[in-house]
Amino acid sequence: MQLPDMNLLVALDALLDEGSVVGAAQRMNLSPAAMSRTLGRIREALGDPILVRAGRGLVPTPRALALREQVSALVEQAGQVFRSGDDVDLPSLERAFNIRTNDLFIALYGAQLLRMMHEQAPRTVLRFVPESGGEDDDAVLRDGRTDLIISSSIDLGPEIKVQRLFHTVYVGLARRDHPIFDAEITPERFAVYPQISVSRRGRANGPIDAELANYKVQRRVALITPSFHSAMFSLPDSDLILPMPANILNSVAKLGLPLRSFQIPLALERVTVMQAWHPRFHHDPAHRWLRQTLKNCCSADP
Repeated sequence: MQLPDMNLLVALDALLDEGSVVGAAQRMNLSPAAMSRTLGRIREALGDPILVRAGRGLVPTPRALALREQVSALVEQAGQVFRSGDDVDLPSLERAFNIRTNDLFIALYGAQLLRMMHEQAPRTVLRFVPESGGEDDDAVLRDGRTDLIISSSIDLGPEIKVQRLFHTVYVGLARRDHPIFDAEITPERFAVYPQISVSRRGRANGPIDAELANYKVQRRVALITPSFHSAMFSLPDSDLILPMPANILNSVAKLGLPLRSFQIPLALERVTVMQAWHPRFHHDPAHRWLRQTLKNCCSADP
């Protein structure tokens, strides 16, 4: 019995992940024409078109959808066969790790994480990638160029691995002499003043607005920004209010800005910050070390 070409399995995994011949070709360092020929061989071997034209793109057939997880698992298992055990020589490890997160996390944990990494693996490089509203989180992980996404709001496919890093709550931040501090801060007074929404997708509304609706009041979001730090520097000379995670307050104090925090008078749920990665990295020793180091970093006092 002739065994199937394992390269077809790897190519099929890339095609199902990317959903395009061009994307799969780039991942496998092939030309689009070569990948098209490979897709033809896959179709012949499986007796199914696998990807069919839909408008300007390609969509998977029901057979392809049914095979996706099985193929991914088989490629991962095959990769493990050729890995040299579970250990990694950290002192000689030369690898750049790409982490996508927001500026707040970088400011709070970036230097500390790099220090902890270099204590064991001094030749590693830490590269933070800014969040972007134009790409889905699972697509960013799927392309293999991003090791981790760290966020409290991750839009993920079922195959993506997730681990909780820590919990935090949102507090309000305003200039030190803001009129909101002149009396008790109620939901009604909280909603009177213009506010900032920090959102990489440009959204103005969220859990705060849902809670304010219970009091039949509505806040006015006057400024939307993708960065917490740009938002903070908008506070000293305005009546703006910035809701932000409480665990960053020590870092805010170090900036020396004339700002003051307060408890938001709403029953807001705790925010869970997570790290997420693609299954292709799940058993990789160096990646596993990175995840554990990051977890330890977030468990320590920043």
